[in-house]
Amino acid sequence: MAGPDLIRTILYTMNNLLQQEKYKAALAVLKGFRNGAVYGAKIRAPHALVMTFLFRSGSLKDKLRAILKATYTHSRNLACFVFTYKGLQALQERIQGKSLQSQSFLAACVGGWLVFGDNNNINSQINMYLLSRILFALSRLAVEKGFIPAPKQDPFPLFATLVWGIVLWLFEYHPHTLQPSLQSSMTYLYHDSNVWHDISDFLVYNKPRIASQK
Repeated sequence: MAGPDLIRTILYTMNNLLQQEKYKAALAVLKGFRNGAVYGAKIRAPHALVMTFLFRSGSLKDKLRAILKATYTHSRNLACFVFTYKGLQALQERIQGKSLQSQSFLAACVGGWLVFGDNNNINSQINMYLLSRILFALSRLAVEKGFIPAPKQDPFPLFATLVWGIVLWLFEYHPHTLQPSLQSSMTYLYHDSNVWHDISDFLVYNKPRIASQK
């Protein structure tokens, strides 16, 4: 009975600790680390699985290792960023005695520099993903604040026109400027579709089985 009693005691102590208001800021930092790790793994693992088996060559062991490495890197980086951001935000609020907008910006800047400042494939994808989101958000905010007039027509068709026109121009004539994963995807779509030998690599496979095995 000592075992179950000990477990109940530990759980009671932990739950009691979690309810303490004076520890809330520190506990929020720890849970942020947990959520960052979980979320990073959940969104990276499926993406890495698909991209690796679609475009990466090598043995099954090599592919699984690449998937695990990408998932671990994304999960670790997001967890560390959330930990850093929430920790610095709480520290500033404690020092200054109140919550300010600048605290969020400064904490995120430091976290971004420390965690996502390393120029690698994972960080590059995350930073570019965020860049597209903040450009949209800043455009909306500029309209809300009156810095730019509200468009009379929906600008999305023009936006889509320019995005696709520019990206395909870059891919066709300056492909080295695009991220490797985007290059691979676009090569599969637009260049591999120009080559076939018979019905097998026209409909069933992208490339001849013999050629792919070599």
